[in-house]
Amino acid sequence: MNITLSRLDRLYLAKVADQAERYQDVIAQLKDIIDTDGPHLTIDERNLLSIAYKNLTANFRSSWRTIDILQKKEALSSTRQEVKLMRVQKERIEKDIDTLCRDAVDLLEHKLIPAASDGEEKVFYSKMRGDYYRYLAELTRLHPKEDLAATSLDAYRFAYRHALETLPATHPTRLGLALNFAVYFHDIMRSPERACHLAKHAFDEAVRTASESPSSVANLEDSLMILQLMRDDLILWQGEIRRD
Repeated sequence: MNITLSRLDRLYLAKVADQAERYQDVIAQLKDIIDTDGPHLTIDERNLLSIAYKNLTANFRSSWRTIDILQKKEALSSTRQEVKLMRVQKERIEKDIDTLCRDAVDLLEHKLIPAASDGEEKVFYSKMRGDYYRYLAELTRLHPKEDLAATSLDAYRFAYRHALETLPATHPTRLGLALNFAVYFHDIMRSPERACHLAKHAFDEAVRTASESPSSVANLEDSLMILQLMRDDLILWQGEIRRD
């Protein structure tokens, strides 16, 4: 059945697909919007796209971790064939993660970031770019000659500098960026000290700004949720530093 779809039709289909957890379909609909109407997405469209990529990536990474734990748990009791089969399945998931992340960064680098307005939109997409290069950096065995960690760092640095210039300390996009940038230092650079320094600075700045001008804090619920996540990570990372 051939149906001519408007932008609103595609957005509706993307929302339905999101509710059905058909995240590849969400991405397909939003790519159609970008190809048909240009790369300027509404906040609704942008959030759907981000959540779809995030959920797909999270599912793949969870599957990978499950097999990794199984490999370690059953290393002594598994046969050589079972060890080989688990490794094959793990590599299949790694390739799925690689394909998905490269699809995300390709869309960001060639369409979304070049068209983004200064301020929150550019910070949002640049943060996403840092995130997906971070996920790729976790798979360095697949791409030993690519310095994906450095590319992720550059993306986060650009986004953070721009956030400091254009967004208030309490803005959820700025806070989310600070949190993920801190995770980069912890997970990729293996530096809980740098992770804590960045997260604590962002946390303290947000609390100070909110205390001085509580009426100016927009999206309070979102900001508080990110601050709670940041606080939880700070407690964990500071515990790691003390143990070392």
